[in-house]
Amino acid sequence: MAATSRGTSPVPPDARPRLTVLSGPSGVGKSTVVSHMRKVHPEVWLSVSATTRKPRPGEKHGVHYFFVTDEEMDKLIANGELLEWAEFAGNRYGTPRDAVVERLEAGEPVLLEIELEGARQVKESMSDSLLVFLAPPNWDELVRRLTGRGTESAEVIERRLAAARVELAAESEFDTTLVNTSVEDVARELLALMEVV
Repeated sequence: MAATSRGTSPVPPDARPRLTVLSGPSGVGKSTVVSHMRKVHPEVWLSVSATTRKPRPGEKHGVHYFFVTDEEMDKLIANGELLEWAEFAGNRYGTPRDAVVERLEAGEPVLLEIELEGARQVKESMSDSLLVFLAPPNWDELVRRLTGRGTESAEVIERRLAAARVELAAESEFDTTLVNTSVEDVARELLALMEVV
């Protein structure tokens, strides 16, 4: 599917680049697309989120997420240190504000990979950001991906499926949609939207 975006950024061409936000239902392949894209274009800075979720096998603190306690997350929220935060599947996730602003002001392309509620908060506080929705080819494929992980209980999977239905219904809130039929194609389209290529 060809990517199209609506509207243009009010920021002049010589000003900071526009923040790009990638969101979509759990299991759609956001992390896989971003990982592939950053191998090809490591200059794209991916914000590392803070989360109260426990690490999955192979995940590293400060690389995949900043793994924090509930108390630490409470402090980040209370001090206004997060650009956005949301609760998802029983855990909280948030984007440290200062690091994002510093990279944008330095002229670096910045990508956030976050959940739906977080994307809405970012759009409120940074109205010129570009919201990109990553959609699955179809519902059955999304279910297969969610149940095939083998890392979550049946109860967590059911919560994720319920959340995915809500998230899919929010697609119209985004500036553009990319359908994840090919990781390589989606990564290339995302880079084009970010004007990196």
